[in-house]
Amino acid sequence: MDPVKLLALVGLLVLGLLGHPTAVHGGRSCKFPAVYNFGDSNSDTGAISAALSEVLPPNGESFFGSPSGRFSDGRLVVDFIGKRATSKGKLSRPEDFSKALYTFDIGQNDLAFGFQHTTEEQVIASIPDILANLSQAIHQVYEEGGRFFWIHNTGPIGCLPYNVIYYQSKPGTLDKNGCVRPQNAVAQEFNRQLKDMVLKLRSDHPLAVLTYVDVYSAKYALISSAKDLGFVDPLEFCCGSYYGYHIDCGKKATVNGTVYGNPCKDPSRHISWDGIHYSQAANIWIAKHILNGSLSDPPVSIREACHYPKNVPFCFRFGRKA
Repeated sequence: MDPVKLLALVGLLVLGLLGHPTAVHGGRSCKFPAVYNFGDSNSDTGAISAALSEVLPPNGESFFGSPSGRFSDGRLVVDFIGKRATSKGKLSRPEDFSKALYTFDIGQNDLAFGFQHTTEEQVIASIPDILANLSQAIHQVYEEGGRFFWIHNTGPIGCLPYNVIYYQSKPGTLDKNGCVRPQNAVAQEFNRQLKDMVLKLRSDHPLAVLTYVDVYSAKYALISSAKDLGFVDPLEFCCGSYYGYHIDCGKKATVNGTVYGNPCKDPSRHISWDGIHYSQAANIWIAKHILNGSLSDPPVSIREACHYPKNVPFCFRFGRKA
């Protein structure tokens, strides 16, 4: 398959910038010519807005000043990845595809759909199929020349205010932070199997550099420390309404004299932007704690994500299929 068509079908072009990656030896940093993201609305920089439905204000108000296609008041984690991993310049060229960084941030939608329409047991049973499709997608990118992969695990879905509101809680099902314990347990099982998948991909694709990133731990740490960090209750959200009347962020409705949908005055104090997606302030904190490599396997920063195993000859590193 043509690389451009492949990326159009299963990925979201985040940022393409000219430059050349440098394998990390002796402390030198990588500079990728492009970053291509594959993910859901947590890392969508405009594809959904352009292809399906418009993202309305106040989305984007904290950074862009207007909607930017992002489901947040500002920047996403992937924006900070692009800023940290590339050099400034023009859009990338097809010949840069084999030198680009490919980021993956998925899983939340798959699990959420399962929780809404099936049982927890059925969601757990679906995980191997979900990951098989992801593995195939990564394999396809590899076959087209992709070599550098930065793979996020899924976050604590049971801590999303939307899920807490609609979950029929029972005694003992909420943890100390008010998160839905069974849903987080499923997310952790998803992540365990995802990590095993990454290990297998490393074995099957020795010329690839695959970094597994524990976003779950970063997000849960933020939620656990919310008040100490100056945030409001992590189960509060800034935009939209799920209480009394369901209204999406960017819309308003008046029901029996009550106005629903007015956004909060200070998004920077909220971890959750709209009950499902994170605020820019939260994304800044999360990015800081994952891009340094402390939560990665192997423990490399985003600027070291082009590091090859020592036994891979340099002549085979870029653009050569294996």
